[in-house]
Parts: sequence; C-alpha cells; structure tokens
Amino acid sequence: MAGFKDMIGHKQEIAHLERAIETGKISHAYIFSGEKGTGKKRLADAFAMTLQCDAPEGKPCGECHSCHQAASGNHPDIIYLRHEKVASIGVDDVRTQLTDDIQIRPYNGKYKIYIIPEAEKLTVQAQNAILKTIEEPPEYAIIILMTTNEQIFLDTIRSRCVILHLRPVPNEQVKEYLMEQLHVPDYQADICVAFAQGNIGKAVRLASSEDFAAIRDSAMMLIRNAGKMQISELIDYIKEVQAYKVTMQDYLDILALWYRDMVYFKATRDADGIVFRDELRTIRDTVGYCSYEGVEEVMKAIECAKARLDAHVNFDLTMELLFLVIKENIHG
Repeated sequence: MAGFKDMIGHKQEIAHLERAIETGKISHAYIFSGEKGTGKKRLADAFAMTLQCDAPEGKPCGECHSCHQAASGNHPDIIYLRHEKVASIGVDDVRTQLTDDIQIRPYNGKYKIYIIPEAEKLTVQAQNAILKTIEEPPEYAIIILMTTNEQIFLDTIRSRCVILHLRPVPNEQVKEYLMEQLHVPDYQADICVAFAQGNIGKAVRLASSEDFAAIRDSAMMLIRNAGKMQISELIDYIKEVQAYKVTMQDYLDILALWYRDMVYFKATRDADGIVFRDELRTIRDTVGYCSYEGVEEVMKAIECAKARLDAHVNFDLTMELLFLVIKENIHG
C-alpha cells in the first residue's frame, strides 16, 4: 500500500480527498465508482493510510507505526468487509462486521474506516442496515463503498455519500507507467495500452503476465485458423488458454482489439494506426474478403460472449455461439 503520490491518474479525485483531509471536512461515507481495475482499491488504501498516519502533515509518512500497519494490511482500524456468498453481501455480514463493530471506538487510529469491495452486491436489507449507520455515524467512523455500478444503491444511500467516479487513465500515462515502472518493451506496451482502454489494472495484469508472448501467439493462431477448425476443436483450444494468467474476459478483449485493427485498416489503409503492426500481412489478407458489417457482427458477438460469461452461462455454449459468428462473417 502506498500514498496518493504513487497512483496513476485520477488527479481530480485525489485532489478532492487531499483537500478534505487538509480542511478537516471529511465525509462519513464515500462511494468510489469505476469498472474493475480502475484503481478503486488503491485509492481507498491510500486514503485510509493517509487518514490514519501519525505524522501531522496530512500525507502518509510511510515510516510511523500506523503506516507500517496499513501497508501490511494489519491496521486494526482499517477494516475490509468480507462475505462468504459469491453473488451477494447480506445483512448478517454487515451487522457482524460493521454496524455492531462500529460502536467500539478505534483501537489506536484516529478513525475506524470500513471498506466494502464489490459493494454493488449489497442486498437491499444490507444497504438499509448501512443507511442507519450513515444517518447517525459515530464521529470517528468512515465507510467507503467500492463499486462498478453506484446506480444499484438506494437513493437514500447515494444522497448521503460523496461519490467519486474513477475514469479511464489517459493512454500516454498508462504507457509511461508500463515502460518506466514495469520496464515493458515499447511494442508490448502499445498492445497492453490498447487492450486496457484506460484501465490501469488491466494493462498491468497483461503486461505483468509471464505468458504475454504465449497469450498473443495463441490469439493469433486462433484468428488465423478459426475458419479451418471445427467448433469442437476451437472450444478445446480456447480451454487451454485458461491455463495462462489472464481471464477469459481479457483474452476476448485481445481478440476484439485485433478486429478493431481490421476495421481501422479496412477504412484507412493506415498501417501506423493499428496495434498489431507486425501482423500487417495477415490483416491485409483478411480485410480483402470480409465486410464492415461482418467485422461489426463479430465484435458484437465478442461483447455478448463476455456478458454471458459474466452471467455464468455455459462456457461451451457461449464459445460455440461466438465461433459460429466468426466463421460465418470472417472466414465464410
């Protein structure tokens, strides 16, 4: 865990939190909203560490006992709410870990800070339990809800929270971070940046994978041979990809990036504007026999497959439907 200075992007949100600390106008409740990988946890960690730091400057010193506890994830007054059910956070989770516990004063910190990841999974009953605490919080209490969708919260909760939207990080900042901090080669950084679309977590996840070259080669093999392989072969092949340290959602994003390159090159013939520049010959050959409409259908099918996987639809069925669209529209 580190302070705000080590974060990439989100300058406005960081400035808001720093200003709140400097002026003493800290809210009892925050919502950090943004897609997975945008940095919600890092921002919450940095905010909590700063609030609990023993130094008087209002910025985490990184040296005091409180900062060491926060950095190791063992600060007794920075509490992450956990839940056993995969799909929901119930009222019992909230009562045992938050509403009952919050009545006990901080052990050694200035505040008791409760951080709730995946807060969009809170049931209505759990939200109502939190609402009662937000309406009449102890002076030392701060609750941070991290979510991919703040619209799912009750209006009464949203109206009582400071909402910070974590937006995509500019591509140049993502690339600079990958190359300077992670020492990623230029060509690899370009692919990671295009793949991430401003999501620093996704960029780092792909760039940090030891299997990057294998993942890329696998995607290219699939693209070149999808028209020749039977659906059952394609599904067996894609299952092997899951051994790599990326999610299937990430792998589908890499495929989508390839097809975006195809659309761009078909429209502009600009080789400098594509990400897979070293695969120009394959792109040039492929765009000759596919239509704009066909590529768009494939890109829609990829997004549909991602949504189905999110909804836990059968993997084989999801991939079969996707590959049927690819074979029909790209490879004929």
